[in-house]
Amino acid sequence: MKTGKVFLVGAGPGDVRLITVKGMEAIQQAEVILYDRLANPKLLEFAPDDCELIYCGKLPDRHILRQENINDLLVEKALEGKVVVRLKGGDPGVFGRVGEEAAALARYQIPFEIVPGISSGIAAPLYAGIPVTHREYAESFAVVTAHDKSVDGKPMLDWEGLVRGVDTIAFYMGVGNLPYICENLIAHGKPAATPVILIQWGTFGRQKTLQGTLTDIAAKVYEAKFSNPSIILVGDVISLREKISWFEKMPLYGSQILLARTGESVSGIAKELMEKGADVIEFPKWKKTKLPVELGNIMDYDKILFSSPENVGEFFNAIIEKGIDIRKVRAEFYGCSSKSIKALRERGFIARLIEGMPQEGSLLVVGENNKYEFENADFLVTSKKALDQQFLPIFQRMLEEAEVNTMVFPSAASVEVFIESLKECGIDVFELLKDVQVVCMGHMTKEAAERVGLVSDGMPDSPTRKALVEYLIQSRKA
Repeated sequence: MKTGKVFLVGAGPGDVRLITVKGMEAIQQAEVILYDRLANPKLLEFAPDDCELIYCGKLPDRHILRQENINDLLVEKALEGKVVVRLKGGDPGVFGRVGEEAAALARYQIPFEIVPGISSGIAAPLYAGIPVTHREYAESFAVVTAHDKSVDGKPMLDWEGLVRGVDTIAFYMGVGNLPYICENLIAHGKPAATPVILIQWGTFGRQKTLQGTLTDIAAKVYEAKFSNPSIILVGDVISLREKISWFEKMPLYGSQILLARTGESVSGIAKELMEKGADVIEFPKWKKTKLPVELGNIMDYDKILFSSPENVGEFFNAIIEKGIDIRKVRAEFYGCSSKSIKALRERGFIARLIEGMPQEGSLLVVGENNKYEFENADFLVTSKKALDQQFLPIFQRMLEEAEVNTMVFPSAASVEVFIESLKECGIDVFELLKDVQVVCMGHMTKEAAERVGLVSDGMPDSPTRKALVEYLIQSRKA
């Protein structure tokens, strides 16, 4: 059997848009992904549907998989001939133990590549408005582990060298040892009034900061119950934050939005909300199985109705594969949604919504489980869509890490689908959405939510992305 290949990939600090192009390419071709807690789970949605996902997450007080087991798994999966991605938060070479994993692969002569990522020690400060170097404040910068392999976990560092030779210091995952860190920096000559800032969940919409000095920051952290994952930054350059803070001024910063999803791909709504500073969790995640398509009498229909934008793409792919000249298809095209209409327009076809479809004429419906009833219609099912069971525990972990404050239902169809999928996770929708703002896009969506007993807290002026974003921004200001 041919040996596979392993990509040791830095996922970046959290914001999914900060992964490198090469890192994303590795995910998109992966057959197996071993991922950490600090790698944003949304990145896994870019993997192929049949990719095996293995959680290696670690918390300071417990391990899901120990490092030795991770090394063995990388070797095992690669020797099965698979393309394997080891997805690690930040940069794999900065406290990511990539050296141990690469050595294990080299021992078995397994080919591998190391794909750098943006380190949290640089990115989190920037998202908090702090460059780690500046000509007037900091000409040197160091990243330091704040938890090592010693018996008590307290880092054994050259404290004198740090104080004397480094202007800005970033300590990783050191909240538990913060008093010890501050005491040693002061004891070795760092002024007690030196600014310190903790940045929790840096680059996520739920990013939080807590600022103080070496003298008082430990007490502030204890009082605020601040926890990891956090970067501790020490240095005078922190004073720039008041002038150039930017991320926390985003209009939807602090919004943690749960978005019901009916399609297979990442939605345009989610993208726009993230661009405004929000965290967005989309649920449920669907898995698609393509089916063989027969197009023998495709030229005979007067009307073709597309159930979803995905069906549009699958239909035209089948047309191309069968070598059919699309100009010979005489049917008028219709869509069940504006998304389907847009997908057809992108291919050069002017289509109309189902409401404008005449009763007369032969009809082909492309897609499965259509909510409309038709007489004397033929159906062409191009693929089957099912709940992706691999993503259910991933979704549950995302909920545990987040504090959801907004729920968005984009369509009437999304309401029932969302609730039924929650049941697969053993989650009660009313318990989940207690004290959460529920927003429905459109009157039909609002009615669908109310039919199942949910209370809608509001509705945009129109069921469009732009109206939704503006509505959420105004809700934040209120």
